[in-house]
Amino acid sequence: MKTLNIVFMGTPDFAVSTLKTLVENNCNIVGVITAPDKPAGRGRKLNESAVKQYAVSQDLKVLQPTNLKDEGFLSELRALNANLNIVVAFRMLPKVVWAMPELGTFNLHASLLPNYRGAAPINWAIINGETKTGVSTFFIDEEIDTGEMIQQEAIAIGENETAGELHDRLMHLGSELVLKTVRQIEAEAVKTTPQIEDADLKTAYKLNRDNCKIDWTASIEAIHNKIRGLSPYPAAWCILEHGGEAVDVKIYQATMELEAHDFEIGEIQSTKKEIKVAVEKGFINIQYMKLPGKRNMSAKDLLNGFEFKTGAKML
Repeated sequence: MKTLNIVFMGTPDFAVSTLKTLVENNCNIVGVITAPDKPAGRGRKLNESAVKQYAVSQDLKVLQPTNLKDEGFLSELRALNANLNIVVAFRMLPKVVWAMPELGTFNLHASLLPNYRGAAPINWAIINGETKTGVSTFFIDEEIDTGEMIQQEAIAIGENETAGELHDRLMHLGSELVLKTVRQIEAEAVKTTPQIEDADLKTAYKLNRDNCKIDWTASIEAIHNKIRGLSPYPAAWCILEHGGEAVDVKIYQATMELEAHDFEIGEIQSTKKEIKVAVEKGFINIQYMKLPGKRNMSAKDLLNGFEFKTGAKML
């Protein structure tokens, strides 16, 4: 049995679940690396990462480098005498960091690798209409998300599941897989598998304004998948043409209604309770939406104080 001295690297809530699981299962965490505190809000108060907050609550040593190649940071990292690094939702590491421990550095990725390498695997799995996804652990190498696989666990994606809901399920599944991987490394029983390279692999591109925009001429299924795949963050958006004005709106939740109609694509049909957008083969029934300068509201609440003009369209 190998004694492990672990450095954990992560920043958001997704990573906290794994760190908490490791701590509660008596893994020896000799240090935690997370993002520097950042000013946030109107008062520009320094905001600590979720991982830092948890690590401090457990009296774990925390390092917050701005430069992962800085010699001062590297000296502190070496002084921790770790023989294993674990990375969950952190940033790209230079080789001098990931190659430092004797047993290497492994990463948790929220997809069934080699598909959906990249920054937003949870979102793209839903946007692309996948019916299953999962979590993978692999040893880091020079490329992004290409290292040899250690373990994988699959999970079904619900028909109407949002990225936020899937994120939470994968967060817990991932923490369990990391613990299993740690136990395998402790037992010196790791058997890795090279990732298969294929021209048809799907990529989890970084989300931006362009790829978050709704194309109302797409299929009804593709529009529905984009809305739920970007909910609650960063949210799918489009342009509302209304009363001679054009404004950006965000759509957080919607359902599909398959139905023949003669309306123009993008045309809005609204009642006192419903906001429906005409698309090919039916309607997208908007459940939650955000107008400029307003909060995210249910369709019913929004329609209490807002009326769509005749001829209003989503573009």
